[in-house]
Amino acid sequence: MTKKIYEIAAEIVQAQASVGKMTPEEIEVILLKTFGMLQKMRSAEEEGTLLLQGRRTEDVQGESRPLEKISPKDSIQENKVICLECGVEMRQLTTKHLTSHGLNPRDYKKKWGFPLKQSLSARSLSRARSRAAKKRGLPENLVKFQEERKLKKGQSEVPAAGRPEEPKKA
Repeated sequence: MTKKIYEIAAEIVQAQASVGKMTPEEIEVILLKTFGMLQKMRSAEEEGTLLLQGRRTEDVQGESRPLEKISPKDSIQENKVICLECGVEMRQLTTKHLTSHGLNPRDYKKKWGFPLKQSLSARSLSRARSRAAKKRGLPENLVKFQEERKLKKGQSEVPAAGRPEEPKKA
């Protein structure tokens, strides 16, 4: 059984509303937009044309819109990160997404001039993760672990260097 467009639109909006708070007005607006886009997609599918950003390909007529140039510094924003390769907005640039461009996170950072320690996630997401880690005591545990490792490494080197070598028996 095929679903009606309004049923699909309602399911999409219901899923969005369940994730975050939305006012009734916002739900109405997004429902109308979703329904309209689904109608355009269905008619484009029936006509056998492609739909690009709400326009059919014959409306574009060879028009190539270059990606809006954005500086790497501005691509990492408060609630989103913009992929500098394709312009997609996400909360975090994942390795899986970057492989679609033939890159890994390290290569992406080098290509666009990011420090290698720079997170490829939205600032709000980075802050939330940092708060969660501090709440669990990870920074203190890391410092303890590093100190213990340094002590163990130092102890294993001192006896070897402080002991004179024994003459080998023939």
